[in-house]
Amino acid sequence: MTPPKTGARVLEEIDHRQPDGAWATLVRGLRLSPEFREGLWLTLLLAGITTAGRVVVPVTVQQVVDRGLRGAGGPDVDVVAQLVVAGAAAIAATSAAGYIMNYRLARATETALSALRVRAFRHIHDLSMLHHATEHRGALVSRVTSDVDTISQFMQWGGVVLLVNLGQLLVAAAVMAYYSWPLTLLVILSFAPLTLILHWFQRRLSSAYDLVRRRVGELMTAIAESVVGAAVIRAYYIQERTDRRIDQAVDREYTAQRRAARLSTTMFSTAEIFSGIATAVVVVVGVRLGVAGDLSEGRLVAFLFLVTLFIGPVQVATEVLNEVQTAIAGWRRILNVLDTEPDVVDPSQRGGAALVIPPGPIGITFEDVVFSYPARDADEAPVVLHPLSLTLRPQASVAIVGETGSGKTTFAKLLTRLMDPTAGRILINGAPLRDVAFESLRNRVVMVPQDGFLFDNSVAVNVRHGHPGLPDDGVRLAFLELGLADWVESLPHGIHTRVGERGEALSVGERQLVALARAYVAGPDLLVLDEATSAVDPATEVRIQRALDGLTRGRTSVAIAHRLSTAEAAEEVLVFDAGRLVQRGTHRELVDQEGPYARLHASWIAGSVGSSR
Repeated sequence: MTPPKTGARVLEEIDHRQPDGAWATLVRGLRLSPEFREGLWLTLLLAGITTAGRVVVPVTVQQVVDRGLRGAGGPDVDVVAQLVVAGAAAIAATSAAGYIMNYRLARATETALSALRVRAFRHIHDLSMLHHATEHRGALVSRVTSDVDTISQFMQWGGVVLLVNLGQLLVAAAVMAYYSWPLTLLVILSFAPLTLILHWFQRRLSSAYDLVRRRVGELMTAIAESVVGAAVIRAYYIQERTDRRIDQAVDREYTAQRRAARLSTTMFSTAEIFSGIATAVVVVVGVRLGVAGDLSEGRLVAFLFLVTLFIGPVQVATEVLNEVQTAIAGWRRILNVLDTEPDVVDPSQRGGAALVIPPGPIGITFEDVVFSYPARDADEAPVVLHPLSLTLRPQASVAIVGETGSGKTTFAKLLTRLMDPTAGRILINGAPLRDVAFESLRNRVVMVPQDGFLFDNSVAVNVRHGHPGLPDDGVRLAFLELGLADWVESLPHGIHTRVGERGEALSVGERQLVALARAYVAGPDLLVLDEATSAVDPATEVRIQRALDGLTRGRTSVAIAHRLSTAEAAEEVLVFDAGRLVQRGTHRELVDQEGPYARLHASWIAGSVGSSR
């Protein structure tokens, strides 16, 4: 069995992963999207026809001058007309081929990149808490959005330009060599130093655009957090501080973009200089060859056209190189995420047999379980759950109690396999939790998190996430059985009331009520409540607690208790302190013992009495 991956190992892999070179990144990126290769040969054929069309004008001009105007019998209007018509027909045919090529390439690009977006999103979604704790959410979102956009822009514009211009360069060089190989050799020699210069620029542009993509991710993170945290920003009057943070992120992104643009502009200007040199060489040497009788007027004029076609791709290449480097930077960031192996995976993805736990009461066993959150150095990884061994019997009602940071939520996440332990193992009905199929586990074990996250839809749709296909009457019945029918009917549109983004159209307590109903309709065999009633008023808490008594009956339930009334109603209480299980027993047993639970209970009683006055 593959040992679980620690947070330190996750960070170490991210920090020491060496980026691939530009070509290797481009090849790997294209392999990720096989849709690019569908019908590629036909697209390349059309590109070849389009490219050949670029030399139609120079060849036509040469023929018109040498045969139509400078022929042995003098100017021949019929020959000129025939050549012009033939050239126009060839241009029309190649233009049609170019249109079809562009359409096919655009369609293939969007199809491929849509699939890449889906793949990147699903992989990011599969990354567990360990990875999400090491990278900003905005940076992860940018992988699926702006990074893929840069690839799309390159493939639909830069890719076409590179494809056609490379062909144009080769065809122009071949025709130039046919007309005059000495002049062609001089043109190539004029551009030879530019090859080394472009290579120098390419390496620096690659680094510059990698930095640009990172700064874009940081900017998205800063903006997203400021939008989501708008209420906190206003409540604490920290708009000025927030504005400074956004300004700094914008400035860093602007500085990175400006540096990349400066390199790009310098590179383009350098190419312009060499283009001018090549043109001057052709004019001077070409005229001398023409005077000597080694080159006809038509061929000299055509050669000047061809030099323009030869120079054009070189100049365009310096512009397209920006798109290439931006796309490669985007591909590199996407590949970096896709190369990150999720540390919590379905056993079927490891090549092993996935276990399915049959319906029925669930018992849980922890065997020497240890957990550490990510740290750069494994020796400095903070241990938040020290060696823990315990058994929760089937159908038990258990409350988890402890001060903030004592390890309660970590215990719940390990229990539901949102994270895997750093050491030790967890058994569910005697089977290793790591070997249980996700589908089976998620159907049998449901967790109600502390924040009660809701999706931007109606109350009914959010409840149905726990039971897809549940009719409206079933949703209403769930609220009725939870004792919340009056509350849900008091909403503007009942169960069809929209909850807003992240459920913000409801109060914190109301969001928690919907989350509880969602868990209720799921009908789990193990219910984990992470301080699920901490945000509701005392009267609602009593109603929910009565409903939960019915829900948890016959099932194993684990409730992280912020209010000790939950612990009083539980059959067993586990008390955590500084990541260790320090007490275990019933409420009555523990409240009479000297220890953390008695102190917490006394503090809670004092607070309850004080608040009731």
